[in-house]
Amino acid sequence: MDKYETHDCDVLVIGAGGAGLRAAIESSALGAKTALVCKSLLGKAHTVMAEGGIAAALANVDAEDDWRVHFHDTMAGGKMLNHWRMAELHAKEAPDRVYELEKWGAVFDRTKDGRILQRAFGGHRYKRLSHVGDRTGLELIRTLQDKGVHQGIEVFMECTVTRLLKDGDRVTGAFGYWRESGRFVVFRAKAVVLATGGIGKAYKITSNSWEYTGDGHAMAYLAGAELIDMEFVQFHPTGMVWPPGVRGLLVTEAVRGEGGILRNSKGERFMFKYIPDANKKDFADSEDEAKRWVEESIAGRKPTARRPPELSTRDNVARAIYTEVKEGRGSPHGGAFLDISYQPAERVKSKLPSMYHQFMELADVDITKTPMEVGPTCHYIMGGVRVDPDTAASTVAGLFAAGECTGGMHGANRLGGNSLSDLVVFGKRSGEGAARYAKQAPAPKVDDRSVEEAAAEANAPFNRDKGESPYDIQRDLQDSMGALIGIFRTESDMIEGIKRIEELKNRAAVASVEGSRMYNPGWHLALDLRNLLLVSEAIARSALIRKESRGAHSRLDFPKPDPEFGKVNTAIRAKGVEMEVRQMPLPGIPAELKKVYDDVEQMKMPGKAG
Repeated sequence: MDKYETHDCDVLVIGAGGAGLRAAIESSALGAKTALVCKSLLGKAHTVMAEGGIAAALANVDAEDDWRVHFHDTMAGGKMLNHWRMAELHAKEAPDRVYELEKWGAVFDRTKDGRILQRAFGGHRYKRLSHVGDRTGLELIRTLQDKGVHQGIEVFMECTVTRLLKDGDRVTGAFGYWRESGRFVVFRAKAVVLATGGIGKAYKITSNSWEYTGDGHAMAYLAGAELIDMEFVQFHPTGMVWPPGVRGLLVTEAVRGEGGILRNSKGERFMFKYIPDANKKDFADSEDEAKRWVEESIAGRKPTARRPPELSTRDNVARAIYTEVKEGRGSPHGGAFLDISYQPAERVKSKLPSMYHQFMELADVDITKTPMEVGPTCHYIMGGVRVDPDTAASTVAGLFAAGECTGGMHGANRLGGNSLSDLVVFGKRSGEGAARYAKQAPAPKVDDRSVEEAAAEANAPFNRDKGESPYDIQRDLQDSMGALIGIFRTESDMIEGIKRIEELKNRAAVASVEGSRMYNPGWHLALDLRNLLLVSEAIARSALIRKESRGAHSRLDFPKPDPEFGKVNTAIRAKGVEMEVRQMPLPGIPAELKKVYDDVEQMKMPGKAG
């Protein structure tokens, strides 16, 4: 231990996005000595890409909204595969977390009478998303970062954690390295909170930035924790498709929330034909009715019309665009046209400033005059570490998790805007859970042998002669995941995908890098490959045993949902060197909450909550 830089704390938070920052703030406020580690620079977290808003039933625009309707919409969007308790806590506590952000300095857009303004989003029955133009995630990070820094939380930037350290069955720290120098560092902690985000870089076309390599998922799994629902990968329907250098970059759902229209190459507004029969009562069935909803919304009146079909759930819209392209009705670069140019230019620039500048600067497209070309992009994973809803504790002592690296909250499909409220609701709960655990936990012990093993693992790519480049392996992984385990899946494709992943694991085991540990991105990727391959295998194996289509998991060979699969989560854990995949019963929803869901389900649109 003496030869490595070492830091001691009560609670170590890995990841400095919305969940990690909120966890660190809560842990520190409860008196725990808290350290925050981030792979990139502070403020660079992927939370900033959540542009459209944070979902919470404030009822500032639609007075009928309340937590019950939000709970219903979240469960319905997740196809009832959500953990009911997580959905309940989220719906009830999201308003308090939004007002807390406001108290801490977040500057939200306002209604005419000064309240926080809210907009419509796919799958939400009412206008529920509090927002700051289309830069809401950026404002959330700025607010939490300022709060955390002023609270005196110790921050370790550009530090990658590669392994969790344990004392017996208890997590007691982590091993990592400084990205700039390559020097190794050890953190001893009574409790660890994972807030590492998602897995997007397993796919070539993704809205996710380079940090999203499944680090938390993989480290938790290797430490003995259980993962659930890894088959559910959300492809956001609207990413940029042109030019090639920015393909996959997110085009916020706020464009559709503000009235953006989707058309194919024939000029057809195609989403009308893709609304599932069970949801048709909630959506406009003609262009005239959809137009009236937009006009009433812009005028600040409560819409008497039903929502436009573009505000269907993300999984549904992504499949619709994919199908239009597949059947030959796509845009010139393989997407669809998203048009908001029919609205006044000043309104578009005011409501969607980031989108206006993004398309002008990156694609030379003026969205106030011309439609955008958009297509599906890997955006979010609903699966992750299985945690206790109230405390965010994993199945391993001393290990907690929050945000995208956890499973259960969103079920089979996440609603837009629920990610930001998820981050602050369960970020707070994870920080509280970790701090309370740390208060009664003994001093952390870190075994010298496990530290040396972690160091040897990190150094291994330098000790291999004439091995393959890690970039070639990642390229082949991304191609395989996109082609075989993408938006639509079949048994034969997934079996082939698992076979390729096994081959890629063998290739990664002998991948080599040159040079030193200083400023060496090839080495960084060589270490990330372990995590990328692990989460890719977990996605493929989970998807293979779920023989149905549900939410973001769409199988051509099993195109309909199966009621029996609606009763189980897919769980994964390490069994020796093998990945054990099993089905576990979904926690039963209490009768009183089932009644809440059913009461909202029977409401007519527009309507009033009971």
